[in-house]
Amino acid sequence: MFVSLSVSLSVGAAAVLGAAPAHADGYRYWSFWQAPAAGGSWTYATQGPATLRPADGSVVGFRFAVSKDSADAARPRGAADFAAVCAGTPAEDGGKRVAVVLDFGTPADAPAGETPPAARSACAQVGADGSAADALAAVAKPLRYDSNALLCAIAGYPRTGCGEKADAGKKPAEPKAGGNDKGDDGPSVGLIGGIAAVAVLGAAAVWQTRRRRRG
Repeated sequence: MFVSLSVSLSVGAAAVLGAAPAHADGYRYWSFWQAPAAGGSWTYATQGPATLRPADGSVVGFRFAVSKDSADAARPRGAADFAAVCAGTPAEDGGKRVAVVLDFGTPADAPAGETPPAARSACAQVGADGSAADALAAVAKPLRYDSNALLCAIAGYPRTGCGEKADAGKKPAEPKAGGNDKGDDGPSVGLIGGIAAVAVLGAAAVWQTRRRRRG
């Protein structure tokens, strides 16, 4: 997992990579959304799932689609309705309930040879300090991340590919070597954010090395 620098960069990346109808100049990507505990409409998350700690009664959503930018981002099609999702899940001492809405997108957004599962929702029970990533991991394994901590798959979808450019007729790229399938605590980092984090951290390492030599 990257240090906090990569997490902060992911916020900017999320604003660049939203979710939209399929077109050749976008990227296939899981976008992250949230709704207030009191109910209301979806808003594009300003933090990644690993840093956002939703209050008890909150709703978080994930949408898989082809993304060009946040201006045309497609919201999860499930309602942001905590009561409907968690009505049958009793509260527990020392914990909280978070409604998780999963929208696997449309066939037009799916990688070649794959069919998106039906949208679903689940009530996650996590510790009082649990993050949105903890809530997702509690109800939607297996999760898959690549070596840049980009969230590639939720509940095993898609099987392959990770933030690849959506070129019609081309097979999606295979996951990068070194990616992990654990997903318990990995942050959801946008494609550009992951690359930027690697570049920034690499530049910092070079700067430190030169500083030692001058010393």
